[in-house]
Amino acid sequence: MNRLQSLLRRLDKAWIEFRESYAGLSESELLKLGVTGRWSVKDIIAHVTTWEQEALKNLSLWLQGRKLTKYSVEYGGIDAFNARMTAAKKDLALSQVLQEQDAVHRRLVAFIEGVPEEHLDSKARFCHRLRLDTYSHYRKHAEAIRRWRGAV
Repeated sequence: MNRLQSLLRRLDKAWIEFRESYAGLSESELLKLGVTGRWSVKDIIAHVTTWEQEALKNLSLWLQGRKLTKYSVEYGGIDAFNARMTAAKKDLALSQVLQEQDAVHRRLVAFIEGVPEEHLDSKARFCHRLRLDTYSHYRKHAEAIRRWRGAV
């Protein structure tokens, strides 16, 4: 198996686990607050999608040799960025959040498929950033949703 296939397998496995963490929930359950702090599952999906968008943006910049987003400088930190993005997506309908999730994830996979092999070494900075913004991030939120479902 080459680097690309290995990376896509890790990404897909974590993606499936994330989607399965909320599979079967009703719309009202997906909208119920309190899954993580005040976030609903819908908010978590929108948040994960935001970070996939950030991965696309920053990894494209990185491949061009340009500077990545400095969240502390541009937003006052990652928590402030997350709060801003959550507020921006708060009023989106669940259907919009789910459509955006699918579209952004497809773009991310297509982007990764086009990345030169030399950047796909698991120890490369490119893969480190990808891991933080995607598959390790999916797992973190999948675990939170599963914990919440166990308590509901």
